[in-house]
Amino acid sequence: MADLKNIGEVVASQFRGLNGRHPGQWPLIPRMLCALGMLAGVVAVGWFVYLSGQLDELTAGEQQEVQLRDEYKVKVQQAVNLQALRKQKEEVGEYVSTLEKQLPSKAEMDALLSDINQAGLGRGLQFELFKPGQVVVKDYYAELPIDIKVTGNYHDVGAFASDIANLPRIVTLNSMSLAAGKDGGSLTLDAVAKTFRYLDKDEVDAQKAAAKKNKAGKKGANK
Repeated sequence: MADLKNIGEVVASQFRGLNGRHPGQWPLIPRMLCALGMLAGVVAVGWFVYLSGQLDELTAGEQQEVQLRDEYKVKVQQAVNLQALRKQKEEVGEYVSTLEKQLPSKAEMDALLSDINQAGLGRGLQFELFKPGQVVVKDYYAELPIDIKVTGNYHDVGAFASDIANLPRIVTLNSMSLAAGKDGGSLTLDAVAKTFRYLDKDEVDAQKAAAKKNKAGKKGANK
């Protein structure tokens, strides 16, 4: 007990009178405790400055790993269904080809206009107006509106609309209006028939050039 008391007294005596003295002049035990405190401070600062950043990178890496695993699963599923996807692509291609066959070329438009006219004449209708409008060029096709006005009895007008719908080429009737004739036994149909055709090579090239020019113009405006 006396030894422990003496040791405690020696340790305590080293902490007396430290105020006003340079740390380099402190006794051994206070200097060691001060060094340990500084070491603990350096470790704490290193933790928050360096190791916390490493933990953030580790967390981000774990999240990226989960994302890559999900992408891998999707790609594996696609690889498993590759044959089915190829078959679907072929079916879509065949469907698009079928639709394209329903669109006439520029050279076939005159024949299609004649078919529309013959559909009305074949039903005994009288054309008061048959006026093709301005061609509207879209991204992948061209649209031709035709103002028509035909007069005939109720059943013939209805049969004419059915004949238009059953043409081998795509023709739609739009903005239709019916008016009774003065004699009460006839009807007058006002409508806009729209037919469509695919673009020829020159028109496709012109569309691509216009799109490229428009894209370049937008980039220049954004600078």
